[in-house]
Amino acid sequence: MRQTLSASLAHSVVNLAQRAGAAIMDIYRADAVEWTLKGDRSPLCQADLQAHAMLRSGLLALTPELVIVSEEDGDAACARPLGGRFWLIDPLDGTKEFISRNDEFTVNVALIDDGQPVFGVVVAPALGQTYWGAGGMGAWRADDSGTVAIQAAHPPAGGLLRVVASKSHMTDETRAFITALGACEVVQAGSSLKICRIAEGAADVYPRLGPTCEWDTAAAQAVLEAAGGAMRTVSGQALRYGKAEVLNPFFIAAAPGLPAAWPAFQPEEGNDGKETDPHPLQ
Repeated sequence: MRQTLSASLAHSVVNLAQRAGAAIMDIYRADAVEWTLKGDRSPLCQADLQAHAMLRSGLLALTPELVIVSEEDGDAACARPLGGRFWLIDPLDGTKEFISRNDEFTVNVALIDDGQPVFGVVVAPALGQTYWGAGGMGAWRADDSGTVAIQAAHPPAGGLLRVVASKSHMTDETRAFITALGACEVVQAGSSLKICRIAEGAADVYPRLGPTCEWDTAAAQAVLEAAGGAMRTVSGQALRYGKAEVLNPFFIAAAPGLPAAWPAFQPEEGNDGKETDPHPLQ
């Protein structure tokens, strides 16, 4: 049975993620950012490691009984309990975005319960934006102008669908999806902000027909679902977290009123994105 998240714990985790974002910005403002490549050819910089250390120590202090799974801790990925409750974090989602200095990188923190994200925080420190949400709590955005409740918007009847896509990573399948929609408006965003754009009513659909990992999506999915949107595989199934394979299946994030399944865009048999970089430019 899924447990209810207390408001005090939610507030503490939001504050922790914002502090990790502030530490990232100290490095971001430096004259040069040094980085290396991990074994999977994805980039790693000091900001990833510093945010990971802050989030891990902070979450341990708040909930010492819970497993913490981070992108920057390869050993912890093996401990993801499908039937249990654990933290799933991406200390710096969009490291390539960080290195290229386009501001659209995030700190992602999600609480997983029984294979589903039940609470999520997404901080975009360079943009001064924080999103969080949970069932029964609603979805929220905080920025310099204050804190407001957000809601995914029903697409207007007869109006152009607003399709959100990566600024710098587009697969052939995604292009085909957008083409099949007909006339539409493309809203570009980086990292997990693509899902948050739907949660705040600024976009309608995000087709991810390319590889992602569990820590890339869980926090923003919790925000989107708390805002009334949905995130499903292309065949309409729920995404699961803590499964044997850390890669997600292809999925569609959508505003309310749009189809739950998009069977015309199921990947060809055997094409689940594993042959490509599992850490693409987000």
